[in-house]
Amino acid sequence: MRRTAVLGSAGAIAAAATLIASAMAVPANADGSHHGGHGGSHGSQGSAEAYGAAVAAAKAAKTGIDWTDCPANWGFSKPIQCGWVTVPVDYAKPNGKKIKLAVDRAVSTGTAAERQGALVYNPGGPGGSGMRFPNRVVTKNPLWVNTSKAYDFVGFDPRGVGHSAPISCIDPQEYVKAPKADPVPDNEADKLAQRKLAKEYADGCAERSDKDLLPQMTTPNTARDLDVIRAALGEKKLNYLGVSYGTYLGAVYGTLFPSHVRRMVVDSVVNPEQSNIWYEANLGQDVAFQGRWNDWEAWVAKNDAVYHLGDTPAKVEANWLKLRAAAKKAPIGGVVGPAELLGFFQSAPYYDSSWAPVASTWSKYVAGDTQALVDAAGPDMSDTAGNISSENGTAVYTAVECADAKWPTSWKKWDRDNTELDKKYPFLTWSNAWMNLPCATWPTKQQTPVKVRTGKGLPTVLIVQSQRDAATPYEGAVKLHQAFRGSRLITEKDAGSHGVTGLVNPCINSKVDSYLLTGKTDSHDVTCTPHATPTP
Repeated sequence: MRRTAVLGSAGAIAAAATLIASAMAVPANADGSHHGGHGGSHGSQGSAEAYGAAVAAAKAAKTGIDWTDCPANWGFSKPIQCGWVTVPVDYAKPNGKKIKLAVDRAVSTGTAAERQGALVYNPGGPGGSGMRFPNRVVTKNPLWVNTSKAYDFVGFDPRGVGHSAPISCIDPQEYVKAPKADPVPDNEADKLAQRKLAKEYADGCAERSDKDLLPQMTTPNTARDLDVIRAALGEKKLNYLGVSYGTYLGAVYGTLFPSHVRRMVVDSVVNPEQSNIWYEANLGQDVAFQGRWNDWEAWVAKNDAVYHLGDTPAKVEANWLKLRAAAKKAPIGGVVGPAELLGFFQSAPYYDSSWAPVASTWSKYVAGDTQALVDAAGPDMSDTAGNISSENGTAVYTAVECADAKWPTSWKKWDRDNTELDKKYPFLTWSNAWMNLPCATWPTKQQTPVKVRTGKGLPTVLIVQSQRDAATPYEGAVKLHQAFRGSRLITEKDAGSHGVTGLVNPCINSKVDSYLLTGKTDSHDVTCTPHATPTP
């Protein structure tokens, strides 16, 4: 699940991280009447989509993937290879309109005897690209050296993302322009202005995106795409690593195609309950982000000798509010207002790796170095490729979450819920509300989420979760653990960084390795001590 500055003045959420592709949207992440989520390896065996998925997978198995050197402007050099997988836009019409999905791979480094197939990755979003995943093999990432002996590492751009028939909702340069309006409203006029922006954004998605693809931007369709990719790879069963929204994609895939799963690791888990997708999920984030923001402020206060931002959490918070107010009155460098500050500072509650950099940048600003904060939080209008990618990530985030489920259309409900939450959890609440408000006026049909459940043939799924995660609160891991019988849960206690499998924690790293290499897990759920606390 991710976040980014979405609307002209809407909520910001752009946390750059290896595990969750850079600029995008909040969590971060069907189609009930069509999805066929009630049994069988392809979901409901009578459904048109289930049949279409089987047809598309059979074609892909025959066609395979023509692996070649990656296009020069994609940024992936040898030995990484790229290719395409063709999928139907609408699985109910498998012989109808098609799109091509970009895939890439780095082949396994071990012997033929060690090789176990392909490991397919999704980093979250929705809207994140998985195409950087094979770099972990090329760079000999120490956390993945053992696994890469056994597996080809395969990444892909999901439908609508990057090189895979990308969608758009607003001109990318307009999207990054700053400063945007303060997401925290002062009055009813501010709320009305944000509502207008949200409606314009939703309309923009319909105007700028493929009219056939936009209604089909659902998690169940991406899960079907994932099964077609599996078939194209020549794999009888899928080995999968999903992080953040990628856990919900995995949960839906495991429900629709339980007998097609070989190994599945889900890390930082979206609560997959139908009632949670997606309106309630985003309200839950507001609470969790406040908790992790408080953790970060306590760490900053503890290291006041380094940062000089306050020696108690209350003083750090007071200085944050002071910074926010100053930026609202006179945007820093002319471009960094409260929305841009939030876009930058929210990476701290997201990822522990951002704790020191965010605190350091803030500390420099207080000491008189304005440019460091402008560079970190302001837009780069010259980075047109990066801006296109950021806008696309938010467009996909919005399209998937809006199409996956029915959202409240009553502004009174949105206003009441967020006004109440903001009283106790002010850090992210209004920003998150505006980011998701386009779903209240979404121009295409909204589906009913898949009921995630244990189907015949589903193997043991490994669930990894930190206890104080902001983007995907801990309850999500518990709910998926309950829904997938026989799954195993590894809890990182007293930790809260999003994307646990990418962090050095031998207790967790060894168990993930063991599962992927042998299929074995502990006979019971496990609690691990936290990874190392960031150093100033």
